[in-house]
Amino acid sequence: MSEKEMLKIAVEEFSRLQDYMLSCEKDSEVYRKMKRRYIELKVILMASGINLTELDMLKE
Repeated sequence: MSEKEMLKIAVEEFSRLQDYMLSCEKDSEVYRKMKRRYIELKVILMASGINLTELDMLKE
């Protein structure tokens, strides 16, 4: 798998995860677990040079 393909998958997962997070309660265990993955994906994307200004709906 090429780097471009991996970044595409990460961006899609980041977007999908945010949709899920926005639809549940912030104080729930599920939200906290999703937030861990959100942070991991955010770090990966930022380290890869992806500008998250438009993609990050949560801004956390």
